[in-house]
Amino acid sequence: MRFFHLSDLHIGRQLHHYNLMEDQRKVLKEIASYAAKLHPDAVVIAGDIYDKSVPSAEAVTVFDEFLTALSAVEPSIPILIISGNHDSPERLSYASGFLKAHHIFVAGTAPEHGGEHLPTVTLTDEFGEVDFYLLPFLKPSYVKDVWEEDAPESSSEAVRMLIEREDIDFAGRRNVLISHQFYTGEGIEPGTCDSETVAVGGIDNVDTGPVKPFDYVALGHLHGAQIVGENHIQYCGTPMKYSVSEHAHNKSLAMVILREKGEEAEVVRLPLHAVRDVRKKRGMLREILSQPQEDGRDDYVSITLTDETEPYKPKEQLEKIYSHILEVRIDNERIRQKLTEFDEEIILKSPMDTFGDFYAEIQGRELGDEEVELLEQVIDRALEEENYR
Repeated sequence: MRFFHLSDLHIGRQLHHYNLMEDQRKVLKEIASYAAKLHPDAVVIAGDIYDKSVPSAEAVTVFDEFLTALSAVEPSIPILIISGNHDSPERLSYASGFLKAHHIFVAGTAPEHGGEHLPTVTLTDEFGEVDFYLLPFLKPSYVKDVWEEDAPESSSEAVRMLIEREDIDFAGRRNVLISHQFYTGEGIEPGTCDSETVAVGGIDNVDTGPVKPFDYVALGHLHGAQIVGENHIQYCGTPMKYSVSEHAHNKSLAMVILREKGEEAEVVRLPLHAVRDVRKKRGMLREILSQPQEDGRDDYVSITLTDETEPYKPKEQLEKIYSHILEVRIDNERIRQKLTEFDEEIILKSPMDTFGDFYAEIQGRELGDEEVELLEQVIDRALEEENYR
């Protein structure tokens, strides 16, 4: 059995102030083309379809176009979708009964009451049946009413207890879990990016122990494709770059190959190409301006200038070459020294001394006696109110 493993489409997201809808349309069309060419047995989307719980009309249209393109492939390909932390479970589940009739299976919420279980989709290949368990993003409070007592206090406990409730034949059948959480295990913490919202070391962390018996665990939430402890537990990563911290990623579509029971799952990476890449450039302004610019002029670019003296209108000069500048930063010895001095002042000096230095820097003179007295009264009043609270 072969199936595509996707997650974190984040349709509607912006990169700094740039709308990414054109890039997202292109990447989703490329995925649909792979589906038409390779005809997988299923397409799995492990959460964060949209970037906001209330997506724009354009974002909904883009996802509708994607589902329509996948549904046009004959014979039909089952599509399995769970909600992520950015999605609205209720909105995502809208018309789920109708969609199910068209082989699109949507799980918006985890079980909320004792009589509910994880939605399961069973598919068949030449080796027999494969059970796909759909586990949407959850917090302990979402599932507390499933148990009359001893409800889970952490996300890790919630995932473990929900799996234990299911009558899963790990010995004789092939099983796949689709989940959208921050998984860690055996002292391993996956790599994260600036564009992700994770609580490292908190109650939202989920231990991989309870999911190890599955034949494959299709994870969503983290933007970098990576293995979590064992080869069959994987984040597929985003289909395109959503932050400068992802500039070195090679974005791809994960095609999972499951053979007969007992054989390790194989993951094949199919390259994906957005309209524009995300790149970082660093150096002196004249060096960056003099570099060959045949390729990448329209990419999203983060630029760090290392000039010791501030160049004249650097962004205006750079915009003559790069059409999609994300940011222009300055990193030189003078800036680093000021940051060091600033940090030391915050750590070592009193509020009075810190403000006095600031006042002298701005006004060019020291505080007078009356100003010092007035400032002391303000600080004392602020401390009294803080202590009262």
